[in-house]
Amino acid sequence: MEQFTSHIIRENSPEYNTTLSIGYIRTCSCAKTHINCITPKEWLKSQLGVWQFYYESRDVRDKKKHPATFPISLCKRIIELFTHQGELVLDPFVGSGTTLVAATDLDRNAVGFDLQPHYIDLCEKRLCEQANLFNKSRRVAIQDDARNISNYLKPNMVSLIWTSPPYANLLNRVRKNKSRRFRDNDQLGKIEQYSQDPRDLGTLSIEKYTVEMGDIFESLLPLLKPKGHCVINVPDMWWENKRITIHVSLIEELRKRGYELRNIIIWDRTNIVNQIGIFGWPSNYITMGVTFEYLLDFWRPPEK
Repeated sequence: MEQFTSHIIRENSPEYNTTLSIGYIRTCSCAKTHINCITPKEWLKSQLGVWQFYYESRDVRDKKKHPATFPISLCKRIIELFTHQGELVLDPFVGSGTTLVAATDLDRNAVGFDLQPHYIDLCEKRLCEQANLFNKSRRVAIQDDARNISNYLKPNMVSLIWTSPPYANLLNRVRKNKSRRFRDNDQLGKIEQYSQDPRDLGTLSIEKYTVEMGDIFESLLPLLKPKGHCVINVPDMWWENKRITIHVSLIEELRKRGYELRNIIIWDRTNIVNQIGIFGWPSNYITMGVTFEYLLDFWRPPEK
């Protein structure tokens, strides 16, 4: 592989299932005790527990391309907060490749994994559009199962794990909500699913999903540097008139697997959500899940 380039590894690539050659040592001049390169003013803004972001022209918002995307600006905030230039970011469920795009902007090394070849194709397209001759870091998208990531990376290489994983099988159902009925939305009546691959976490019940997520993140913990952060973006959802608290399930499971919860940040999406229909009125109060999501910030506890 050429150094300082973006690269795609597929199942038929010679680099498939082999140790990856990628940088992970900081290249900035920050003090060793600093966890990032941001200014005090930027730090102060990030201390707020509720964040808002806007989409830009490079963002993927078409649900036909991917059922659950997030803005580049959100991704950049997370990466800037928990890494230095030159360090390595890992996205175990890279999807549309937004993490890799943000890492390009910030001169971070990054590697993303996804089972589905069409998502890797989308990553490749976006990375080609993001070519930066002055950027000395590398981005790699790999078509493989998140369960196999330890075959590619060595212990203590990763400074940040950042991802928005599948939401169990909760998207794998016909969309019927009222907010889609009262506007021109071609997603009404559609099934927004990641795939029907049995290896895909998006096909599992919430109970099986939680255990599988625990297994995956337990295997990733040794790759993370001590005091390295792991940030997971998840919503809660309604299913058969019950709130499914994905964020609670993941917090409990990752704590059992050796992670320590540091922060819970609310991603306030009210500024980017389109017309909202009335839910539950007048007899059943329901908060709109599309208006906020959770950013669960864990770290690998420091060695004693």
